[in-house]
Amino acid sequence: MTPSTRPRRKSALLARSRIIGVIRTFFEERGFLHMETPCRIPSPAPEPYIDALPSREWYLQTSPELAMKRLLAAGHQRIFQICRCWRDGERGRFHLPEFTMLEWYRADADYTDLMTDCEELLLAVASAVTGEITLTFQGMEVQLATPADRLSVREAFRRYTTLSAEEALQRDCFDELMVTKIEPNLGIGVPTILYDYPAARGALARRKTDDPELAERFELYLCGVELANAFSELTDPAEQLERFQQDREERSRAGKDTYTLPLPFLNELSAIPPSAGIALGLDRLVMLFLDLPDIDDVVAFTPEEL
Repeated sequence: MTPSTRPRRKSALLARSRIIGVIRTFFEERGFLHMETPCRIPSPAPEPYIDALPSREWYLQTSPELAMKRLLAAGHQRIFQICRCWRDGERGRFHLPEFTMLEWYRADADYTDLMTDCEELLLAVASAVTGEITLTFQGMEVQLATPADRLSVREAFRRYTTLSAEEALQRDCFDELMVTKIEPNLGIGVPTILYDYPAARGALARRKTDDPELAERFELYLCGVELANAFSELTDPAEQLERFQQDREERSRAGKDTYTLPLPFLNELSAIPPSAGIALGLDRLVMLFLDLPDIDDVVAFTPEEL
C-alpha cells in the first residue's frame, strides 16, 4: 500500500464494513442463520476450472458450499455465510487468490427464489450505503429499483454470437464467447440474470424437469461484471457422483489434482430437501458500489503487499 492509495483504501474499508453490516441485517431480518464452517477441508468439489490451494494434506476451501449443503441436510432451513475462500491462479482486476464470499441457501426453494433475493439485496445495499436506487460504475449506470433483465443462455448466444450455446460447447469455445462477446453486454442499465445454463456447465445444479439438457443455474451481472452464481441444488447422490467422476477425469486429462471424493457430502446429499444456493463475490460487490476500478482498492492488503 503506497501513501497515494492509503486515503482511498481507508475510505473504501469503512464503506466495506458498512456494506457487510447491511448484508448481515438483510439476511437476519429474513430469518437466515449465519453459519461458520471450516476453511480447511479434506476434499473440495472437483470442478474442472476451479483449483484449490493445498494446506498440507488438505485444502483451503474454494467455497463453503459442501459444508453448507450438509447443514441443509441436518435440517437448517435458511442459512448464510460470509467467509474467506481461496483459489489458485486467480489474480487480476476482478480476482484475488484469497477473497471474501457471501453464500446463502434456502430449503424448499429453487433458483427463482434466489433471483428475487438478489434484486432485493442489491436495492437494500444501495439504499443503506449511498441512499440512491442506482449504481454507477466506470460511467455505466444501473437502475436497481427496476426488476433485473432475465436472459436465457440460449438467447444470449443467439443475440450476441454467431453460434448456438450447443455449438459453442461442441467447438470448445463456450467460455471464450461468454467472456468476450456476451458478458460485456450484461447488467447495463439494469442487472442481468443469465439463466438456464447447459447441463455441462452446472456441476452441482439440478437439471430442468422439462428440458434435462439445461441446468437450473443463473449468474448475476452488473456493468458487465459477474457478481454471483446460483442454482437449484442437485440432491441425487448417484447423479452427483457421476458428475464428480466426470469432472475428476477432466481434471486428470488437464494434468490437475483430481482430489479425493467428498464422501460425507455425497452420503448426506439425499437428505437435503428441494433447495437453492448462491455464491456472491463480496469484494466485487463493494468494488461496484464504490465505483472503484480495481479489486485491490477494496481490501486491506493485496497478496503483493504482504
